[in-house]
This record gives sequence, structure tokens and C-alpha cells, in this order.
Amino acid sequence: MPTVEDILEHVGEFHFFQKQMFFLLFPLSALFAPVYVGIVFLAFTPDHRCLSPGVAELSQRCGWSPAEELNLTVPGPGPAGEAFPRQCRRYEVDWNQSGLGCVDPLAGLAANRSQLPVGPCQHGWVYDTPGSSIVTEFNLVCANSWMLDLFQSAVNLGFFIGSMGIGYTADRFGRKPCLLVTILINATSGVLMAVSPTYTWMLIFRLIQGLVSKAGWLIGYTLITEFVGPSHRKLVGILYQMAYTTGLLVLTGVAYALPDWRWLQLTVTLPNFCLLLYYWCIPESPRWLISQNKNAKAMKVIKHIAKKNRKSLPSSLQSLQPDEEVGEKLNPSFLDLVRTPQIRKHTLILMYNWFTGSVLYQGLIMHMGLAGSNIYLDFFYSALVEFPAALIIILTIDRVGRRYPWAAANTVAGAACLALVFTPKDLHWLRLTVACLGRMGITVAYEMVCLVNAELYPTFIRNLGVLVCSSMCDIGGIITPFLVYRLTNIWHELPLVVFAVVGLVAAGLVLLLPETKGKTLPETVDEVENMQRPRKNKEKMIYLQVKKLDIPLN
Repeated sequence: MPTVEDILEHVGEFHFFQKQMFFLLFPLSALFAPVYVGIVFLAFTPDHRCLSPGVAELSQRCGWSPAEELNLTVPGPGPAGEAFPRQCRRYEVDWNQSGLGCVDPLAGLAANRSQLPVGPCQHGWVYDTPGSSIVTEFNLVCANSWMLDLFQSAVNLGFFIGSMGIGYTADRFGRKPCLLVTILINATSGVLMAVSPTYTWMLIFRLIQGLVSKAGWLIGYTLITEFVGPSHRKLVGILYQMAYTTGLLVLTGVAYALPDWRWLQLTVTLPNFCLLLYYWCIPESPRWLISQNKNAKAMKVIKHIAKKNRKSLPSSLQSLQPDEEVGEKLNPSFLDLVRTPQIRKHTLILMYNWFTGSVLYQGLIMHMGLAGSNIYLDFFYSALVEFPAALIIILTIDRVGRRYPWAAANTVAGAACLALVFTPKDLHWLRLTVACLGRMGITVAYEMVCLVNAELYPTFIRNLGVLVCSSMCDIGGIITPFLVYRLTNIWHELPLVVFAVVGLVAAGLVLLLPETKGKTLPETVDEVENMQRPRKNKEKMIYLQVKKLDIPLN
């Protein structure tokens, strides 16, 4: 009986139908970008200082410029090691008293300003920005700055829970219904987040977005790869991720046009409702239908594909069977990922590289948002380099291999982070160039681990291996906000030092993995355990046996 792979060879592996499905799913991937890294614009932290009642009136009476008001009324640097003293401390002075002068209003209160009592902000903050963000609206600065870390960690926690729970649901009840449900919940929670009256409600809806958005993205990835033939899956997978990069570029323009975070959130969320049209445009995966013994429905979808591709379906291909013959069923367990030496090594290295990819990718983006330069241009330029990163993967994975480009990408990312530490801040063009190199390196490494993960496990634990290892990506996303925003309080470049070490270690570990270029997917544990063993001796032995058999015949 023919498999889906056999039928696709006749009806088209990547023809009109598959291209149509790709362009329909393109917006799904692009709209994931605002959820994944939208914090850069939604939670932009501008320069700020304590709001002191009476200062604005005194400044207006004296005719001070903004710089003069800042220098005359805001404390200077505090004790060594204290974070952002000018932004989080104020003079405990009654600025409404009439005896304050305009030249040096504090001169009559103390001979030296250092003798004046200084305390935390009690009346809010003044933000130097024409727009608004969740930081400015909910005052997520100074003592409340940890709430900003929690905001981004919540969405990554949602990624972690949702990708496993909804991934199982999609295997149980089908790709299409789960995709539609995740789109509806994502769109609804995104709109509710935009109108949330309090930080708590906003956090809840952000968590819900995380629960469904990444899972929906993964279902779209699964659908498009199941519609195409095996020779096109890697290319389509990379192009699907490039759609996400396109979403980054669009996000930059929308954020520049809409500096108010609520309007930005609403604008990038509403297009998700249009994706509900998938109900009429996208069929269920025929592979999933066959796995559920729904062969009649699967054949109906396949005939639709053949019609769209203007191909005829031979009568000999009218019956179906699963792509993999059902033999002895093995029940996978988490222990299988660490039971044997090579698989255990693969698991630990892959988990670390998933973690590294997430920390460096999200960390570099978040750190860029704290640089204080033109965040829109910096974000746009760094997003552009993801296109050549995808091109590098396309050109190297089947020519050079996986391991060396992957290790080189991690090395570039780590070295770029280290170079940024020593690059002068006044050389902004150089810092931006180095940051873009780092972003390109970690993008290559991130996409490479997505491709290689499945190639290092035997069939019966392949899905489990990908699921467990990739979960470290979400764990890294939970940790990264605290890593970036807390370490910058100690030293602005300290997160970059951590990123450099993490990236360079990942590069070294990648070299311990076997090369998978040109190799078929392993079926058994023994095949994985022998992946790094040379086969020359075996091939030579077989050759000698053939020669011995040839001698008597002559």
C-alpha cells in the first residue's frame, strides 16, 4: 500500500497547493514576532526621575531649561554600587516653600547638597518620552522594576506550558481545530491585554497569550512541513522562520508610528482575527488523518491537493497506509533520553544549546532596548541580519554540514558579545555592527538546533527528545529578563559578559556531537550509539568478502 510520501511524488511535493498553504501560513509566523519580542517596544524604559511636587512650578517661575531643572533639583550619583540614583532618589525638600531662589534653590538649606536628606520616590516619576509604555503607565521602575522582568517571564512560562499541552492536544484532536482555537484565544487575550486596567490583569492576559501563541506557531510549522515532500521540508521550515523575521521588520515600523503601547498592542493583535479564515482555506493534515485511521478523509484531502496541483492521481494510489509501518511498539520514557552514553550526551548538549539560543537571542534584543540610542533603527538593522542568517543555513547544511557552521555561529555570537563590552559607547556605528553580527550568529545557531535536534534521536523517542530539549528554550526565556535587567543594575555590560561565556561554551559542546549531513534518520538506539564510529572498516570488510566470492568464479 502506498504512503503519503509515495502519493506526494505523483501529485506534487511543492507545487501550487503547497505554495498556497505557505503563503496562507506566512502571516501566522509573522504575527508571532510581537508576542515573542514585543517587550522591546511595549515595555520601553525611558529616562525618568522622581516627581517632586512644586518643582514644575518653581522651574516655570525661574525659567529653567529641562537640563537646569535636572541639575538643580535631582540628586547626583549616590553611594558606590547603587543602581540609577538619579532615577530612583529625590531630595526630601518642600519645593513649595517661598524662600527657594532660582540660582541655587538648595543653597539656603545646606552648605553641601550631600548633607540634604535623600529618599525614595513617593509621588511617582516624570518620564522623558512623548509616548507611553507599560513601564511609564504602571511605574515599573526602581523598586518595582522586577515587575517588568515578571511580565516577560510570564509569556515564556506560557510558552513552556502551552507548547507541551497543546502539542499533545494537536496530536490527539487534529492540527486544524487546535490551530483555530489557539488563534482565537491569542487574538482575544491580546485585545484584553491592550485594555487591561491594572498590571495584574495585563500580566494574566500576557500569560494566556504565551500559552497559545507559540503552540499555534508550532502547529503552523507542523502543518506546512506535513503538506510538502521530504526533499523540501528543510527549505520550507527555514522560509517559515523567515516569515517571523518579516514580522520583526513590520513590528518596528508599527511601533515607530504608534508610540502608545495600548494602540501598538491592539494593532499587532487585531490581524490575528483574520487568521480564523483558515477554517475555510486550510485542510486538515492528511498524515494526521491517516494516523487516526481516517483514510477516507485523508484521501479526500489528497485529491484536493492533486486538483490544485493539476495532477492526476493513479488508481493504484487510491489506498493509504501510514508512513511508518507499525511494528513492535516501544513506550518512550524520559529515562530513555539519558539511559545510554551517546544519547545522554546528545540530550545534555542539545538542552544547553536550546537554552543558549534563547538566552542570547532574547537577551541581545532586551539589552539593545536599554542602550538609550535609537531603538527603532537598531532593532530594524539587527532584524535584517536574520535574512542572511537563513541564507547561510540554506547554503551550508547540505554542503559543509551541520556541526562546524553551528559551532562557528555560536562562536561569532559569543565573541560579538565580548567585543561589545570593550567597544566605546561613542562609536555607535561600530557597536551596532558588532551587535548585528552577534544577532546573526545566534540566529544561525538557534535555527540550526531546530534542524539537528530530530536527527540525533531514534524514532521511538524522537518527538520526546525534541520536546524535552526545546523546553530549555522556554526556561531560558523565563530567566533572561531577570538576567538582563538585574545585571545591568550592577554594570551595564555585565549581561554581555555572561552571554559571551554561555555562547562560547555552547560552541565547544557542539563539536562533541556527530555530523548528521547525508545520514538517514536513526531508527534504533544502536544506530545512535554508533553514529560517531567510523564505517570504513566495515565497508572494507564487505568489499573483501565480495572479492573472495569472485575468485572461484574466475
